[in-house]
Amino acid sequence: MGYFARRGWLSRVKQGMYISVPLGTVSPQGYRENPWIVANRIFAPCCIGGWSAAEHWGFTDQIFNSVFVFTTRLFRKKNITIQGTEFILKLVRAKKISHIKGIWIENVKVQVSDPSKTIVDVLNDPAVGGGIRHVSDIVRNYFNSEYRNDIELLSYIEENNNHTVYKRLGYILEISDLKVPDIIKECHKNISSGYSVLDPAIKTKGSFNRRWNLRVNAEVKK
Repeated sequence: MGYFARRGWLSRVKQGMYISVPLGTVSPQGYRENPWIVANRIFAPCCIGGWSAAEHWGFTDQIFNSVFVFTTRLFRKKNITIQGTEFILKLVRAKKISHIKGIWIENVKVQVSDPSKTIVDVLNDPAVGGGIRHVSDIVRNYFNSEYRNDIELLSYIEENNNHTVYKRLGYILEISDLKVPDIIKECHKNISSGYSVLDPAIKTKGSFNRRWNLRVNAEVKK
């Protein structure tokens, strides 16, 4: 395990991963690079998504100690800790790394899912958003934010091609009493037959909601 110079940076190679340390750093061992830059260097092609993107766009006040990353590269572990930060990885196909925004951190361009894509991702898989209870907060905050874009959101949902997203979104919007009748109508028009689970990560059976063809196995704050 050694150090080598590359384009003005020192890199420590370990298990095929490296962390860049600027030349001239007084204490390289104590250097901590911004976690989003670390993700960009190690897991690319990738983008920051899920609860981490929701934090970035201001859809949640909850502070997560881990960073959620969508990556097209296969890693043996889904949880990897680097420099004290835990990265939660989800493998996706390249075409799923879409609708992203480039943001600059310390002169490094990092990709993060855009606001509407973030909503679709957490509804598609509530675990990505920290569970359905937290996802419901993210959804409400999105609809009350400057980033709300109904046309874009519905377009992304259609593109995602998972009708359960319509069910979860419509259900959350109705119980939250958000005044978005057109969105709710569009969601209900596109629900599929058969029951879907509100949160697949929760083992409770829950009750059946016939209007949205959902098995409501988690209590969502109204």
